[in-house]
Amino acid sequence: MQGINDKFPHLPQRISGLRDLAYNLWWSWHPEGRGLFKLLSRQGWYLSNHNPVKMLNRLSKEVLEAACADPHFLRHYDAVMARFESYMDISSSWFCAHVADPKDCTIAYFSAEYGLHHALPFYAGGLGFLAGDFLKECSDLGIPLVAVGFMYPQGYLRQMISSDGWQVGACEMLDRENAPIRKMLGADGNPIMIKVPVMDPPIYLEVWKVQVGKTSLYLIDTSSDANEPWNRVISDRLYTGDLEQRLRQEIVLGIGGVRILQALGVDYTVLHLNEGHPAFAVLERIREMVESGIGFRDALDAVQRTTVFTTHTPVPAGHDVFSYHLMDKYFGTYLPALDLSREEFFRLGTNPAKPDGFNMTAFAMRVSAYLNAVSKKHGEVTRQMWRQLWPDIAEENVPIDYITNGVHVPSWIDRRLGDVIFNRYLGRTWLEEHEQKSIWELVDDIPDNILWEHHNAMKSMLIAKIRERAREKWQISGSDPRLVMASGVMLDPAALTLGFARRFASYKRPTLLLQDLTRLQRIIDDPWRPVQIIFAGKAHQDDQQSKLLLQSVFNVAKEQAFGGRIAFVEDYDELLAQYMVHGVDVWVNNPLPPMEASGTSGMKATLNGVPQLSVMDGWWIEGYNGKNGWAVLGAPEGEDRDERDASAMYDLLEKEIVPLYYDVDEDGISHGWVKVMKETIKMTGPNFSARRMAKEYTEKFYRKAIEASMKAEFGRGRGGGRARSDLFEKI
Repeated sequence: MQGINDKFPHLPQRISGLRDLAYNLWWSWHPEGRGLFKLLSRQGWYLSNHNPVKMLNRLSKEVLEAACADPHFLRHYDAVMARFESYMDISSSWFCAHVADPKDCTIAYFSAEYGLHHALPFYAGGLGFLAGDFLKECSDLGIPLVAVGFMYPQGYLRQMISSDGWQVGACEMLDRENAPIRKMLGADGNPIMIKVPVMDPPIYLEVWKVQVGKTSLYLIDTSSDANEPWNRVISDRLYTGDLEQRLRQEIVLGIGGVRILQALGVDYTVLHLNEGHPAFAVLERIREMVESGIGFRDALDAVQRTTVFTTHTPVPAGHDVFSYHLMDKYFGTYLPALDLSREEFFRLGTNPAKPDGFNMTAFAMRVSAYLNAVSKKHGEVTRQMWRQLWPDIAEENVPIDYITNGVHVPSWIDRRLGDVIFNRYLGRTWLEEHEQKSIWELVDDIPDNILWEHHNAMKSMLIAKIRERAREKWQISGSDPRLVMASGVMLDPAALTLGFARRFASYKRPTLLLQDLTRLQRIIDDPWRPVQIIFAGKAHQDDQQSKLLLQSVFNVAKEQAFGGRIAFVEDYDELLAQYMVHGVDVWVNNPLPPMEASGTSGMKATLNGVPQLSVMDGWWIEGYNGKNGWAVLGAPEGEDRDERDASAMYDLLEKEIVPLYYDVDEDGISHGWVKVMKETIKMTGPNFSARRMAKEYTEKFYRKAIEASMKAEFGRGRGGGRARSDLFEKI
């Protein structure tokens, strides 16, 4: 198999390495890679929106030939390419040194979404960015991971806000020719085609590849002309509200994904399911074994021993459940190939607490040996939610572990903070050693003025970016001036700035700070200590309640009484997220406990010295130490719960946060505030990184599953671990 190799035919041989570099997202978290493309053409880098594939497609032959004659550029080119080639050598990786030879133990990671870069809009929110950060960190550590997902040609959602504040969903078609993604070709030069026979007529899949450092991500595309028109759209959109279409997506992701790896010759020993969406991958692994002559129960035992399942959803309604009628429709002809009866299959997906359909999470938990939630609190909630699957044991002994999420430090740390300030005060090797707590204690050595001035510069850049977006919106649409004002053109770089940016969903309570507008206005309009709030985020296209919440926020932002100090920035994406987590003064998070599984956006902000004001839920229960931000305990359930939580947040703003921020010494610095900033960095850096997370997955799950696979009687890549031959008897 091969990818498309004839891109950029005008690229001179002397700098032909730019081709591979552009198509490997390594550059997205290595400043020297981005710097090389910027050195090639600063204007081209800007106009391509920091997308090197698009940039190289647009650059003239004359510009590229001039670069070949520029000794300064060539010196940088040679140095960056040497670093890139050294990085891609897996033999010196952490995994190779501490776990096993990567050639013997590939892990297949399946997820419905990946947040990697704004040029690849295959994500809806935190789940996708968690998956993207995980792929990057596995690359950094040399963990032999291969990933599978969907290539959504319509992305997720291009958000536009109408004059009445209503979210208007528009699809922005992925420009495949200008994205860092390649279609996989066969030896004959034609696109490879994989058949998924579960559906009638069969579906044919094409495959695209994204290279994420050392990690390969294969993306499924159903838009082939070989498919019927109604099947071509299966991979069009992320998280469709049509349940039957979602079932079809999950069949294609799970069963089709396994068939793709088989067709590509990827021999893997461990399967990791990121949420329940790809859980049907287990069935296809079993089918392969049954086809080779192994009985279903032995095959199930073998596959189960090498399967890891991560759940991110603490809300019962958030788990996919499909009617038995739909399951019959799509699996009636597939089950005989598994030597599995309809009744046994349905029992695998039955939730005893609510047996009204085939529950994908119940199914994934039954067929996986290693189960985990994504924070300590989420582990407790998940064990309580699913204890009925283990009726004979106490809740605290339910075999669901937890690994708290983390963020990929090189991706989310501000470049100037890392490359200039941290390099100077933490040492030039801080990034390679960033899981060590002792490194982060050196943050206290950073002079207060250095951190304060840096952050103010970041805030100014954020506000400039928001104003630029608002100006573009006005130029394109000739919007009502009130709409432009609501978009942030009147934000003040000197004012204390709160940020609320995440997927709009009712349980995240985006309107909580707007509960008492009279009190909020007093806080915001203080002439000596002004406060402003920046909101951003998208509601799911089919979630009308969340759209109403978004409309409420936007309409408040339009009110002249707030003087432009409340802003809603439309079309929140990875690029705007970078500006937000670097530039706001306080990160606001106020979910309805215990519905926040983890909350990685707060980790990204605190990593950059932005304290968090949050309800005690998700990761903040583990992360808050009394000195690194502010915590709201959360009122008990009741009709006035939101009002009480909002009042507690107003109290913290009025009595602690605002006074501390504006308690400025004669040198113009709030030393008390900088002390809190340093504490946020010191807590987040070593404890909530993707490096710590990936190592925990390896030590807790991957190592055991790999060892179990090597002991399996069914051969490499086909089993391992302890048997659960009594699985059906316990259902």
